[in-house]
Amino acid sequence: MTESILVAGDWRPGRGEETPSLFPADGSVNAVVATAGVDDVNEAIERADRARREPAWRNMRPHERAAILGRASDLLTGRAEAVARLQTRDNGKPLAETRALVASAAGTCRYFASALETLDDALTPPRGDYLTMSVHEPLGVVGAITPWNSPVASEMQKIAPALAGGNAVVVKPADATPLVALELGRIFDEAGLPPGLLSILPGRGSVVGDAIVRHPLVKKVSFTGGTRTGRMLAHIAADKLMPVSLELGGKSPTVVFDDADIDHAVNGVLFGIFSSAGQACIAGSRLFVQDGIHDAFMTRLVEATARLRVGHPEADGTQVGPLISEQHRGVVEDYVKLGLEEGATLLTGGERPRGDGLDRGSYYQPTILAGLTNAARVCREEIFGPVLVAMRFADEDDLVAQANDSVYGLASGLWTRDYKRALRVARRLETGTVWINTYKQISVSTPFGGVKESGTGREKGVGGIRAYQQQKSIYLGLNEQPIPWAGPVIEEH
Repeated sequence: MTESILVAGDWRPGRGEETPSLFPADGSVNAVVATAGVDDVNEAIERADRARREPAWRNMRPHERAAILGRASDLLTGRAEAVARLQTRDNGKPLAETRALVASAAGTCRYFASALETLDDALTPPRGDYLTMSVHEPLGVVGAITPWNSPVASEMQKIAPALAGGNAVVVKPADATPLVALELGRIFDEAGLPPGLLSILPGRGSVVGDAIVRHPLVKKVSFTGGTRTGRMLAHIAADKLMPVSLELGGKSPTVVFDDADIDHAVNGVLFGIFSSAGQACIAGSRLFVQDGIHDAFMTRLVEATARLRVGHPEADGTQVGPLISEQHRGVVEDYVKLGLEEGATLLTGGERPRGDGLDRGSYYQPTILAGLTNAARVCREEIFGPVLVAMRFADEDDLVAQANDSVYGLASGLWTRDYKRALRVARRLETGTVWINTYKQISVSTPFGGVKESGTGREKGVGGIRAYQQQKSIYLGLNEQPIPWAGPVIEEH
């Protein structure tokens, strides 16, 4: 059976090519989706623009929009297990991770519902005979382009604040993972979202994504994905004078100082790079260990890495599931080969696991490379897989110089008992997020985004709604006499 897509309130087969959703654990087909064509995109956007201008949505009070988001959150919570299993089938993440992501998505929707109810505009201090106020209004039709690694969370953190801000949303999920986005479309339908305000348009980025970004009625695009694509979108947005939010790649440093709690640091480094099989923009893929504890720490880390459980994503206890596809595993393998050619020492991993049915999926062992400098390509380019490159440093200045020597600036992590040093180094690191004695913890109430080639703009937090609105100033005249510029008014007799 072929899955339908959501075009401005209508569920129907898309006009694009059919594409399968494959289970990375064994290559089996989850579903076949008839993707959107350019005509579907144009229709969805034009109908979205009409729907967002309808009085039923345009004049809906914030608490009424919040009620729709609240119902959507409740519906997602009620079918959390089914949605988690759907995402596991779509991208191969272990169920423990997808369950947490579904809970996060439901919480995101609930947060923006609550934030919307308490979001204030401002009366600004007058400087004349007038009352001044600053108000915020919807941008219009928003394009949301999402990645395959954590679709349910990524899609909700774009859909929820954009709808809260009074916009219509057109979603282009990743080619490989359309199923969860379609399920979110059903949930918002059931929650009572007026027709036309949400479309889910699976398809190729070069077709569907490009048509969304270039359409003149699309007033903002929020994109999560690779830096190369993000740069292309930024050029198109610049030509349109359109705001754009870009969450892009990363090569995030994790730092272990010589006074760190070793147990916490080992577990944190493992979680930071090997959870999600390293397929995360915030993965702690560059490890810097201070000279004084380097050898002892690396021994502990390698032993712990070798004990990680690589397995079927639906099996209990699995820590590392398959990569998204055979093709992507090939990219990761090529990077490991490159690292060895650059002079790296392979400390663990570096091959495909065998047995227990793993031969049928796109699995790859957690891998640690050492012995390179930060100038090596594998230390500078995003691998997006379970590959950690380990280096050493002497002191704070040495560490900061190496850590900041990157085109990326998404996230970083520090492990130390010295809170003064932790805060001092955190301020010196050129990243959008710094974790201290923890890693990969995300709160919807805290803004998130990158610097340098890791992107621009922020998601989450109360400002997450404002990112989908435009500010307007209103002046209300209170003067008793006419504006004097034109001179006295001559009364007619």
